[in-house]
Amino acid sequence: MGSTPRDMNVKSALGAALPFLPKKFQWLLQHCPVFPINGAQVRVLRDPSEFYAELLLKASRASERISMSSLYLGTGKLEENLVSTMLERASRCENLCIHWLLDFTRGSRGTHNSRTMLMPLLTKFPRTCSVSLYHTPDLRGLWKWILPQRWNEIIGLQHMKLYVFDNSLVISGANLSNDYFTNRQDRFVAIDNCPELAEFYHRLIGVVSKFSLCLQNDNSTTMLQDVEVHPFLTDYSKYCSAVKSAVEKLWREECSKNEARLQMLSSETNGNHKSIGTTASPSQGPDKSNTSPLDTLVFPTVEMGPFGVINDSLITNNLFTSAERGAKIQLASGYFNLTEEYKKCILEKSESDYGILMAHPKANGFLGANGVSGGIPAAYTLIAKRFFEKIYCGKHEERIALFEYERPLWTFHGKGLWYYQPGASLPCLTMIGSPNFGRRSVHRDLESQVVIVTGNTGLQSVLHQEQQYLYSSASLVTRQTFSHPDRLVPLWVRFVIPIVKLFM
Repeated sequence: MGSTPRDMNVKSALGAALPFLPKKFQWLLQHCPVFPINGAQVRVLRDPSEFYAELLLKASRASERISMSSLYLGTGKLEENLVSTMLERASRCENLCIHWLLDFTRGSRGTHNSRTMLMPLLTKFPRTCSVSLYHTPDLRGLWKWILPQRWNEIIGLQHMKLYVFDNSLVISGANLSNDYFTNRQDRFVAIDNCPELAEFYHRLIGVVSKFSLCLQNDNSTTMLQDVEVHPFLTDYSKYCSAVKSAVEKLWREECSKNEARLQMLSSETNGNHKSIGTTASPSQGPDKSNTSPLDTLVFPTVEMGPFGVINDSLITNNLFTSAERGAKIQLASGYFNLTEEYKKCILEKSESDYGILMAHPKANGFLGANGVSGGIPAAYTLIAKRFFEKIYCGKHEERIALFEYERPLWTFHGKGLWYYQPGASLPCLTMIGSPNFGRRSVHRDLESQVVIVTGNTGLQSVLHQEQQYLYSSASLVTRQTFSHPDRLVPLWVRFVIPIVKLFM
């Protein structure tokens, strides 16, 4: 999804209204919806326990809507507590609508799974609670019947991690299971009292849900009656075209509002302070944007490779390519497998410095897994080693450094980036959400993240502290790193990596 028809009007609306949006980032307005907020509305949650507490608190206070988009919901006690909190809140607020969007294959794994976990919501509140299960159109025909559970998940997934509570949003790369609530490090950001942003993501979840399978209270699934396409039973191209059309329609509608939002921001900059959107729900607390200046812009991105919806990768490529000498990008990926285009941008097109954080093999979530999955940490080691060799062959070691996250009894799943302008000690931009910057994120899965550009020094400081906190558990990768005996890559992994990396 490229430039909108109103690009020139949007540019003219900028004027001097956006002193906190560097000129080099104004191209974002041509590719994404924009939501102006105050930096104080953004809260960075540091640890998994904070993330879990935030979900519980918001679920216990929601009065109008809860929209949850994740890969899956776990089956442990913490997950049961989250569902119970929603059940209790739904019993007290009869108009509270609760909707879940999960992945069909991952959410159906085993006999006790995400589907059975959510069954109480469907049986007790059938009018106001619903569950949708996205099924990739690429898993069909012979492959659907041949591939067993777990293996069928490599084809494509619903990977967006979006949690909407009334007028607030929690966006993350974290799924909803015990590890992500306890000792699996990810990133988590809460954006409070942002009605238009929350509404956008609520609608995006709704669009994907419309073309997903609906879970029934007998644990069966069916499509909505007014939807004439099916992810694996009807024509592939017709299904993909229908989803693409619906997503792009929503995208165009939101982008068409950019001019009005910027004009409102311009009037505030000229002394007439106004808030963006409507008054927040009382349950979410006071709307800080009513009294605080708008100094931060939120740009959502989406990537849905199966449907030809290309946006997030375009934004990411542009950020890498346009990063000038003296700038610094701190990048994180729990599963390090950069696309060829991303690698080319970083190694050949960009002049900025990079610090790239990845999981140490001991912090990889697949460590100790049975069967072929047990070789995944070694596969990522081989991918990292080959990228490291390219850094040295191209003599980029002065500006590109690799780091490995290792913390006893913890795994690493963090992703995103922090952008520091030349000479700046604090970042002015961050990206946070579900993409891992790998091939899966671009070609196979459904992804979304937000680009947050801010002139709020308080928020900049918090983002810097977050980046420092994550890197504090990391060690620099050197030539000696890959010579350790525990980094020996099995021959069979080397043999299959050309194929396997296409699904990583």
